[in-house]
Formats: sequence, C-alpha cells, structure tokens
Amino acid sequence: MNADEYTKMFELEDHYWWFVGRRDLALRLFDKYRVNVGRPMLDVGCGTGVVLRELEARGKPVGLDMSPLALGYCGKRGLSRLVRGDGTKLPLRSQTVGGIIGLDIFEHIEDDEAAFAEAFRVLAPGQILVMSVPAFMSLWGPHDVALHHFRRYRRNELRRKLERAGFEVQRVTYSVFFLFPIVVLWRILEKRKPGPAKASLVAVPGWANRLLIGLQRLESALLQRLDLPWGSSVVAVARKPEVS
Repeated sequence: MNADEYTKMFELEDHYWWFVGRRDLALRLFDKYRVNVGRPMLDVGCGTGVVLRELEARGKPVGLDMSPLALGYCGKRGLSRLVRGDGTKLPLRSQTVGGIIGLDIFEHIEDDEAAFAEAFRVLAPGQILVMSVPAFMSLWGPHDVALHHFRRYRRNELRRKLERAGFEVQRVTYSVFFLFPIVVLWRILEKRKPGPAKASLVAVPGWANRLLIGLQRLESALLQRLDLPWGSSVVAVARKPEVS
C-alpha cells in the first residue's frame, strides 16, 4: 500500500466502522472454529496491529507484514512479536502455528495460491485460517488501485483455491451484506472521479459510525448461523486436516 494509507489505517483502525466490523466478525469466527492447542498464532499482513493486539488476549500471536512502516506502527501500539516477511515464503517452520488470521491481505499477493499453500504448510494439523478478501471484480476501481490489489474474489473461486492448497473449507460467505447496494453505488461514482486513485474510507459523523458498527455486528451475529448471498467482502474459515 501507499505510505499514507498505513497512516490513515493507524488513525482509523481502532474505531472506524469498517475496521471494527471486519475485526469483530473475524475474531468471532476464529474463536468458534479454532482448536486451542497452546501454539503461537499468526496474523498475516498484520498492518498497524489492532487485530494482533486483540489476539494477545488469546495467547502469543506473531504479526507478519512486508512493510517496515506497518511494523513500526505495530511497535507504537506496544507490540513486539513482529516479523517482516512475504506471505509466499513464511519464515516459520512447518506445522507449528496454532491458527492464522489474514484480513484483506491475499488480494495484495500476486501469487495468492502460493500464499495459501504457505499458510497450509505452517499450520499445525487441525488448525484454521480465518481470512477476508474483497469481492467481485465488477467492483474494481480506484480503491483497489490505491491499495495495490491484484484481484477481487467470488465465493466459489476462493473455495476452489483453498481446497487446491489442501484445506477443508468450513465456511465461505459474503459479508458487508446490508450495505452492499450503497457500496456498489459508491464504487460507480468513484470510477467517474478525476485525479489520483484513493482508498474509499468515507468520513462519517460519530452517530453514523456507531450505527454502522451496530449494523455490522448484527450481520456478524447472522453469519454465525448462515451464509449470505452477496456482499463487498468474502470471508472464509479453512481448516488443515488432522492427517494431511
């Protein structure tokens, strides 16, 4: 990502509705599906460290990111178990990790299937990968360009890639369901704007931000029970088989 996007993330990640909703859903799924075996957890593409900080309440997580700027922001949050590395060449021994979270990172990796294979390699048998990626190439626009994405995904495409890596897919569903029509309209308008590409994190007043967080938490509760047919993100839970 561009350097100013990391700064924006650091300033917004604690409280902005999109980050809060994404984090809440991922951690709920992580807690529901993960088998706690006391092994270290991994946050792939840890960014500025808010999810990594949440994982500290669950054990001893390690944060990995390619960006020294991102890792520097993690340090500002008091996080110390940090590794600079590439998602396609994880600097970890095979079958040693007790759960991986990768939120909106695999779309940044040109060879995403190599990254899925690496996640599979380092996971201990029976452990899970919880991940999110942006949905639908039809929504591709300046937001994706500014964030250096390579692709957006469909649900079945993601399932196939995870299965090819060896995973048993426990869940794969769309998210940001209720707000999807607004996202579609916004992306259409974005494509018509002149000027350099920018990430679309629209400023909202405090009351609206709280309302949107509540809406995303309602969606998160629904997603504990059922899959949703559309949305601007795809969320998956994939498990490494006990015998691989």
